Amino acid sequence: MPHFTPSGSGPIGHLNEHANSSETIYFGGGFHGVWSAPEGLEPEGSGNMLLTSALWALAGAGALGNAVLGSLVMCPRCKIISTNLVRLPKTAISRGEIALTFDDGPDAYVTPLVLDQLDLYGAKASFFCIGEKVTAQPDLVAEIVRRGHSIENHSYNHRNLFAFSGIRKLKMEVVATQQAIHSANNGISSRFFRAPFGFRSPWLGGVLRRAHMQHVAWTRRGYDAVCRNPDVVLRRLVHNLSAGDILLMHDGGSARTRNGQPVVLEVLPRLLEQCASHGLRSVSLPMALTNAQL
Repeated sequence: MPHFTPSGSGPIGHLNEHANSSETIYFGGGFHGVWSAPEGLEPEGSGNMLLTSALWALAGAGALGNAVLGSLVMCPRCKIISTNLVRLPKTAISRGEIALTFDDGPDAYVTPLVLDQLDLYGAKASFFCIGEKVTAQPDLVAEIVRRGHSIENHSYNHRNLFAFSGIRKLKMEVVATQQAIHSANNGISSRFFRAPFGFRSPWLGGVLRRAHMQHVAWTRRGYDAVCRNPDVVLRRLVHNLSAGDILLMHDGGSARTRNGQPVVLEVLPRLLEQCASHGLRSVSLPMALTNAQL
């Protein structure tokens, strides 16, 4: 896992030389801002550069083009706009590994209970944390790491319109969270990023590449942040579950059952039992991707 270089002194610190305040993206009423990717932010390789040019051509092609580009931005698992990890690599699959990931924490009440449940089953996980919550609860972040899990980047504010941000705002959200995690995690920052709701700006891939980070989506999710029925959430998570899957749950903002308990706390033990019965082992993303080719 790479060490974090403070903004301004490493590759990500140079992004703002291409940024300006007009880079916010709007769909429906047209696309406003720069049509071509700024120097250094286009994907590597001539094929990806051509694809990027095609995306910006779509953005300038009127209502239909905006609709197509908008559908790509709001497609959490697609890989057209930028690289996107939706399953673990073959090496992890061969070891029978899955990755449990938890979003929107840390939460002072739920997260410690999630950690206890993971400990009972010897499972490891990755926690995609919101930067402002990391800043507010550094001791809880340190406890997550102490128990053998990884802390990953889920933006600083979890803004609803994150995907429609320009480069400067995207960089701020990524870097500020890296700094918070770096401070709480003994000088080590995150290798992985997940956009709020999984919705990605066309600029995000370049921002992450400069920060030496990888975007991670998921293979399946249970919608435990909105569904109050643990049985339904579990069924969604285990349907066709297999080695290599990346599962999404929430330790922050989990829905409540009819008796007021966080859904994730009722689902997680049953999920871990099913994983064990199928010979699947839950690991953190850094564990799964050690020496793996992305």
